[in-house]
Amino acid sequence: MNVRIASQRPIGVFDSGVGGLTVLRALRRRFPGESFLYLGDTARLPYGTKSAATVQRYALNAARHLEEHGVRLLVVACNTASSYALPELAAASSVPVVGVVEPGVRAALALGVRRIGVLGTEGTIRSGSYQSTLAALDGRPEVRAAACPLFVPLAEEGWGDHPVTDQVARHYLAPLLRWRVQALILGCTHYPLLRPSLERVAGPDVHLVDSASAVADAVAASFGDTESAGSGEVHIHLTDASDHFLRVARMILEAPPGHLEVVTLPQA
Repeated sequence: MNVRIASQRPIGVFDSGVGGLTVLRALRRRFPGESFLYLGDTARLPYGTKSAATVQRYALNAARHLEEHGVRLLVVACNTASSYALPELAAASSVPVVGVVEPGVRAALALGVRRIGVLGTEGTIRSGSYQSTLAALDGRPEVRAAACPLFVPLAEEGWGDHPVTDQVARHYLAPLLRWRVQALILGCTHYPLLRPSLERVAGPDVHLVDSASAVADAVAASFGDTESAGSGEVHIHLTDASDHFLRVARMILEAPPGHLEVVTLPQA
């Protein structure tokens, strides 16, 4: 049964830092009348270099915080947390949980291509989550993955259209391009910020799959598009605030982040 999202309670969005704001931006565009509570665990980032057990613990802390603040849907806008902790979050949460891995995989498979590349943090690639999800949903495409640890700092510097980013992207993408990759899943929510450079390096024949847009599509498909009118509010909770976050958030959201609060997460 397709259930429409009610507008009385916010949609919770969680990430280790600022990258998940790309998912928030996509959700706001898709559901303009909804309110959102975004949690960035900025005091403990990055998650991509942490162990699976640590990521699971941090993710459960975040989910508990969002549930205590009345969210009715939890979007895990962090590829590492989605890769390592989604089953634990789904089991522990009293609200529906949507991750970023499966929506990105389904969007790539919908292209009908035979060679799919996955770009992600070291933790996401090490987990094998994209590779296993692709194999489970459709075993026909060939899949190769590449860890791209320098992409996150480049995105946070705002260098999405920069010669340095082009050079780094050529280094990471070279094996995939020699393999004649046909689609690249951007398996980190920071990576859409690098799209101009990535498009230039990958070339016009390679599809770039944006997990942020795919998550918004998945939420709409599962719960129905909103019918509420007007513009919902956005509240941002951070475990550590900095001028850096505010600068990057303004760049992603194209507006100053409002209703910002520093919080301490409950321990799972």
